[in-house]
Amino acid sequence: MFQADPQLSRTLGRLQPKAELDQLRQDQLRMVIVESPGQLQDMQFPDIWLRDNCRCGECYLPQTLSRLPQLWNNLDTSVRVQRQSVDVDQQVLYIQWSDGHASQYPFAWLRERDFAPANRARYLSDFYRPAPRHWSGLEFGHIRREFQYQELLASDEQLLQWLHQLAVYGVALVKQAPLEFDVLRRLCNRVGFMRRTTYGDEFSVRAQPGASNYAYLAAPLPLHTDMPYFEYKPGVTLLHTLEQSDSPGGVNLLTDAHHVADLMRERYPAQFRVLCQTPVDWADIGRDGELEFHNIWRAPVINLDAEGRYVRINHSIPQRDSHFSVPLEQVRPWYEAMALFVRLANEQACSFKTTPGDVLTFNNLRLVHGRTGYDDTDRNVRHIVGAFLDWDIVYSRLRVLRNATSKPTH
Repeated sequence: MFQADPQLSRTLGRLQPKAELDQLRQDQLRMVIVESPGQLQDMQFPDIWLRDNCRCGECYLPQTLSRLPQLWNNLDTSVRVQRQSVDVDQQVLYIQWSDGHASQYPFAWLRERDFAPANRARYLSDFYRPAPRHWSGLEFGHIRREFQYQELLASDEQLLQWLHQLAVYGVALVKQAPLEFDVLRRLCNRVGFMRRTTYGDEFSVRAQPGASNYAYLAAPLPLHTDMPYFEYKPGVTLLHTLEQSDSPGGVNLLTDAHHVADLMRERYPAQFRVLCQTPVDWADIGRDGELEFHNIWRAPVINLDAEGRYVRINHSIPQRDSHFSVPLEQVRPWYEAMALFVRLANEQACSFKTTPGDVLTFNNLRLVHGRTGYDDTDRNVRHIVGAFLDWDIVYSRLRVLRNATSKPTH
């Protein structure tokens, strides 16, 4: 982003009127300003961006909804607007470029891509990916939402609402699903397709003597994210309750780990930085049927993007490897920070118990989940079928559903 020299601006301010200063800034930014009839503010675009996104047949291929690459074989970044005009009746912007090219842009297309801060923020938080809202354990009852399984299969509107709930709050409960093994496949097929892992497509979670995975024991399962040992970790977990233990145990535990990270960022910034910056070895070694595997991925507990937003939480006590490939001086600070994270996550956990026919769905990149221990006997069985979706597939389906009700221009 261009930033004007403040000293230069003060000097120019004493010598030139505001109109000339505005023109100078516009020239420095190389902006094209377009009056938008009926709108409170004019649209604004960098000239180089407009040239790159020319809509003519030489630059754009409508059948693929994408630009053609020829311009980039010898891109002239010094290209300038020689002349611009507007057809008010047709709502089209015309530009003649210094490289001899001519372009035209429909206003409807321009409005969706206006570089005004409010428009960019609206696109990122609304259409690109709905803005998440973090919640505490006490707020779970207010954000919790239930959907009916058959309605999700039959109604695109209900499907849209379910996926939006998952994107914003990270959790939703699907009720009254049949007690059949292929329920999750049918639900995933409504979105796109399942994510296959080393445990197959669907997997059964029930007590198994001698199990190689901690989740297959009846002991208490501490809060965790699924499969932190994958570089491309499954994004959405779906857990279908076929049978539920009649014992007092088997209670589901959920925590919004983004809320926990918020608390740490605000109250314990040093420990927050440690969990963002210290890579941890996550691993899963074992066999499922004929497949033997040894999965390892190194990443911090709290993963941020370039703008400081949360993109992924990694946490699993059983699946944290004994290898810890960091300098000695980073070890104890990490343990101290991680102990704080676990304590806060446990304090913020909500609890409830699913019943047969429930499908618990949640964001595996954001929420940590677990359950209390339970008694497992021949007459007291807890059987959960699990599956995964990837967020790329979920967001794609969400946009397709939204496009069906509000057509964007490409």
